[in-house]
Amino acid sequence: MTRIDHQRGMWKRGKAPIVPVTVLTGFLGSGKTTLMNHILNDTTHGMEFAVIENEFGEVGIDERILSENVEEEVIEVMNGCICCTVRGDLVEALKKLYKRVSSFNGIIIETTGLADPAPVVQTFFIDEEIQKMYTLDSVITVVDAKYIIERLNETKPEGVENEAVEQVVFADKIILNKVDLVAKEEELETIEKRLRGLNPTASVLRCKFADIDPKELLNIKAFELNRVLEFDPEFLSDDQEHQHDKTVSSVACKLDGEMNIEMLTRWIERLIKEDGANLYRYKGVLAVKGMETKFVFQGVGMLFNGTFVKKKWKKDEKRESRFVFIGKNLDAEFLKYGFEACVVTKPLRFKVGDTVKANVGSERSSSFGTTVMPTAFNLSMATKSGPLWTLMCMSGLPN
Repeated sequence: MTRIDHQRGMWKRGKAPIVPVTVLTGFLGSGKTTLMNHILNDTTHGMEFAVIENEFGEVGIDERILSENVEEEVIEVMNGCICCTVRGDLVEALKKLYKRVSSFNGIIIETTGLADPAPVVQTFFIDEEIQKMYTLDSVITVVDAKYIIERLNETKPEGVENEAVEQVVFADKIILNKVDLVAKEEELETIEKRLRGLNPTASVLRCKFADIDPKELLNIKAFELNRVLEFDPEFLSDDQEHQHDKTVSSVACKLDGEMNIEMLTRWIERLIKEDGANLYRYKGVLAVKGMETKFVFQGVGMLFNGTFVKKKWKKDEKRESRFVFIGKNLDAEFLKYGFEACVVTKPLRFKVGDTVKANVGSERSSSFGTTVMPTAFNLSMATKSGPLWTLMCMSGLPN
């Protein structure tokens, strides 16, 4: 393995480097993974990263949608919040990565959206071995302009901290993302005022699609322990407790097989109409019948979208579909059943790209031609007698 050039005071006099760590946090659906991909795709910062991904559920999603430009190892810390139940796994992952320190000069830790950053930050100050290997460069918090006030105002059970508040308080920089979803400038100013009220020292950067110059976020040496101790004098105490809201849970699905995206989209549409307020985050990477590229599906509350990405299924990669729901009072059995019902179980009648004809009744033209497309598209025709013929041009129709 080729040793890379460690800059900014590292590899001094042949000694092993102190590696800077950026903690990327923010509530569910704020845009953390999108920002991560921007950083990894950028070629101007001249850094090579190791990435630690934390997933709240038992099925990983984010690692499968990270940029293919990532040559470094991506470690997933699974099935729990990195700030509590799997914190020991974080320490183990950091020590494991350091054995290959010659291959990177920075680490990015992306926490789950339900993480309180405090215990993650604390790791770099109370573990002596970690202190010799790493330095905490900054805590970057991404917030969703459309939903952040709602999250900050959320009432939690006694003894349970509001994670969205903690994420803002611990930030060295706050990325106010999705500003295009807020109609008025006055609303954005109100949001910024609220954020600065919680954290007067952090700068607030506005953006859309988490598009921020990485130079604003990397090697900025922004974290100051004294600032944290001012608002949390017991921060370095080993006996601090962290409780999650017990009504919040995750439901994970992993299925062998390929999906009917049209069915899945309609099911999600019905789901968010009935229970959108309780769905904090849902996301998936899906295998679609007849398609070589992956379909990434994700949503926050009432907003969701899906698209085919450039990342293709590898020849030796198992074509499976994964989906994770995170929210309040979730019905796990119902969600898994709905997801499973969208699996294609029969061969396709048509291939993507075929031109087909559909009967729309005798009172209209007897047939029309259309090309089967690889994107979600409904073509419907109704006659006076009442029947509605729908040709689902997603990836062909099962027999």
